[in-house]
Amino acid sequence: MTDRYLDYLSREHARLENEIRLESKRPKPDEVLIARLKKLKLALKDQMQSWASDHASSDRLTA
Repeated sequence: MTDRYLDYLSREHARLENEIRLESKRPKPDEVLIARLKKLKLALKDQMQSWASDHASSDRLTA
């Protein structure tokens, strides 16, 4: 993954966080939607962490 892709993942993570926050503030929030958004957000976080660890590993190998 490139830094550009990591930036995309980060923006998408923030967008999902905002969407969760907005839905939670509604008088009758859709709990199923919130759960789905949280799962998507977690998957993005996992991808970002995986990229970071892979990137750190490759940096150690080239140093």
